[in-house]
Amino acid sequence: MVQANLTSVIIFFFLGFSHYPKVEVIVFVLCLLMYLITLLGSIILISITVLDSHLHKPMYFFLGNLSFLDIWYTSSAFIPMLANFVSGKNTISFLGCAAQMYFSLAMGSTECVLLSMMAYDRYVAICNPLRYPIIMNKSVCVQIAAGSWVAGCLTALVETVSVLQLSVCGHNTINHFACEILAVLKLVCVDTSVVELIMLVITILLLPMTMLLICVSYAFILSNILRISSVDGQSKAFSTCAAHLTVVILFYGTALSMYLKPSAIDSQEIDKFTALVYGGLTPMLNPIIYSLRNKEVKAAVKKLLIRNPFGTVLISALNNIGASRLT
Repeated sequence: MVQANLTSVIIFFFLGFSHYPKVEVIVFVLCLLMYLITLLGSIILISITVLDSHLHKPMYFFLGNLSFLDIWYTSSAFIPMLANFVSGKNTISFLGCAAQMYFSLAMGSTECVLLSMMAYDRYVAICNPLRYPIIMNKSVCVQIAAGSWVAGCLTALVETVSVLQLSVCGHNTINHFACEILAVLKLVCVDTSVVELIMLVITILLLPMTMLLICVSYAFILSNILRISSVDGQSKAFSTCAAHLTVVILFYGTALSMYLKPSAIDSQEIDKFTALVYGGLTPMLNPIIYSLRNKEVKAAVKKLLIRNPFGTVLISALNNIGASRLT
């Protein structure tokens, strides 16, 4: 076989779920729904955190950042996939593949860091409420958010450049629905030990280390909750923490199973569905779990709708539906 650098490949072909035509249609519908819900929920959250002065707090500042990167995260993977399914081409250019790989890695890496910082923010707010405004002041919040973005973008750049310098042996068909870095590595016919070592170090820093910080933060939070005398207060606090941890475990669990499994294990078909979970399901759940269940956010959404004529009609209709059900 003739060896050539990945950069010399003009176009890549995706296998996607083409081996399972019926499954492919179901996956398309699910991905479209997940993407639209993520887009709607994230845009609503970003809008209210910007427009409502009552939500100009560290928690909602980080949630706005999380929503913004979730839009980019899902868009980078799902828009090309949905477009390919409709057109029936299942192709992507080299530049498109490189961009998709980079943005997917960058947004996923940034989310890992940002989720750990959000857990730390909740720890300070609950366990040190009197010092919270001093510790998490505006300057610190901006630095934390900027640091998360820089860390995610730089690590993604290192991984992407490392992979694109490798050589392939006349094979340009990716057994995935997107230019996922592990799927692209399957095309390489040279020694990948150095690249795998780089990826391993970055993965350990971004996944187990940040997850450990989240677990420690929530351990202190839960310890503090147990001191609450009100049973109702404990129940609400536990419910909120459980919801947060469910999303965190779902995101980190699937990502860990992808990037820290032994290289000898070939599970590309499973990897595709795993990628749908951490790349589609968790971004969709983030606005719902972290914010739309929050009373302050609900009040801000209602206020925003009241200011809008269409929103007033919508609220009136919902109230009428509720009244009719009561009667």
